[in-house]
Amino acid sequence: MKNYIESGKAVLGIEFGSTRIKAVLIGEDKAPIASGSHDWENSLINGIWTYSLEEIKAGLQDCYSKMAKDAYDKYGAEITQLGAIGFSAMMHGYMVFDKDGNLLVPFRTWRNTITEQASKELTELFNYPIPQRWSIAHLYQAMLNGEEHVKDIVFQTTLAGYIHWILSGEKVLGVGEASGMFPIDISTKKFNTRMIEQFNEKAAAYPWKLEDILPTVLVAGENAGSLTAEGAKLLDVSGKLQPGAPMCPPEGDAGTGMAATNSVKVRTGNISAGTSVFGMVVLEHELKEVHSEIDLVTTPDGNLVGMVHCNNCTSDLNAWVNCFKEFAQSFGIEVSMPKLYDTFYFESTKGDPDCGGLLAYNYFSGEHITGFEEGRPMFVRTPESKFSFANFARVNLYTALGALKTGLDIMLVDEGVKLNRITGHGGLYKTPEVGQQITANAINAPVSVMETAGEGGAWGIALLADYMISKDENETLDEYLENKVFAGNAGTVIGPVEKDVEGFNVFIERYKKGLAIERAAVDNLK
Repeated sequence: MKNYIESGKAVLGIEFGSTRIKAVLIGEDKAPIASGSHDWENSLINGIWTYSLEEIKAGLQDCYSKMAKDAYDKYGAEITQLGAIGFSAMMHGYMVFDKDGNLLVPFRTWRNTITEQASKELTELFNYPIPQRWSIAHLYQAMLNGEEHVKDIVFQTTLAGYIHWILSGEKVLGVGEASGMFPIDISTKKFNTRMIEQFNEKAAAYPWKLEDILPTVLVAGENAGSLTAEGAKLLDVSGKLQPGAPMCPPEGDAGTGMAATNSVKVRTGNISAGTSVFGMVVLEHELKEVHSEIDLVTTPDGNLVGMVHCNNCTSDLNAWVNCFKEFAQSFGIEVSMPKLYDTFYFESTKGDPDCGGLLAYNYFSGEHITGFEEGRPMFVRTPESKFSFANFARVNLYTALGALKTGLDIMLVDEGVKLNRITGHGGLYKTPEVGQQITANAINAPVSVMETAGEGGAWGIALLADYMISKDENETLDEYLENKVFAGNAGTVIGPVEKDVEGFNVFIERYKKGLAIERAAVDNLK
């Protein structure tokens, strides 16, 4: 392995998640050989969820240096050259720059639910779902607000696009990431020109045209530039890394999740469950109706995907586990976080199928699926509810999938979308079988989890970078993943349990009725 790394053949993927930046280096067999990570948190500043450019760059450097140290500690190998690099990040949001490359307003992340008017107007204008998170909704809302900076925009991109730009000089995006900025024309795999013209009519007062400020769209396998000398110095503060590594199109966490779970083929899907949760199904054809709950995005190679994205998943559950850690510490008991999580998850399996009448909402932030612009995490019960630790743990796992269940039912039940296989990945699935079983019960379909699921999007973007340099002529992305990466490995599959499916359905009816309680909390707890 030392020779492989030092000969510059290893491929690097780095993904910026909501709470962690992760770097994964892969070897000849496409498996991870070294990794590093950097924890970070968004900040709420003047009502806007954001990360500063300084935090972005410092996190990138720390994550890379830890990966390089891991490679040295394991193999005695110094990284001076890379076979290819890929960058990905949480999708959507708003990053706009002036002619000198200066950020015009602080980065507005996907988590901000502040573009309701823009979302509604653009959905009507295009007859196409434009969620509040999408970059174009943020731009149009800034226009509606009369924000001074809009006239000075020369370039708009996403977090993944920004990182790729400062390291390569190229203003490009992978089609999956681009599909969360502005609608894609599936026939051309580029931004939809009819909709761009419609938008330009709305933006006639500004000195720019939309097509001039958006990045160029590329599909998986295309070359997206190379690491510049300036980029190499920025990435590797030790100065050992040399420029020149080819870079694949930057992608979003949705696209890398599809790659990491072998879910880019029609009738396959995946659920990514961490700070936020989204479920994606690769569609055979367009949906019959426009649904505000379902985003239409694409795979990294440009196939249409129905996506249900929810802002909240495990943040409240994590807060409760931390609370129990403090409780244990107050007795002088030290318990590792993995042990705490496993105990919490396994205890939930002893609870009643409907959580004993308990109700919880995990809304740290707004949740558009259920119509909330802000969130208030809460736990509710009646005097008759069966209040036990097992039921409490179970309701916190159920509610992590509550909003997702509401959206997926529209696609799988109302629209009759066919699904052969769905794969779970992310923090919810780290404890064996528990989150997987609850997901199978929630969607009433088998769920697979692979051993590599924990590697997540950083591994997924490394695979997309490797596909660019190692694909055979005319080899499609799904052929590359099926034959060269997964080789038929479908992971462990768990099907739904009838009594627990019924229990989840009882819970979800309680969840829907209880939304009035959440509304009262948002309106009255300031």
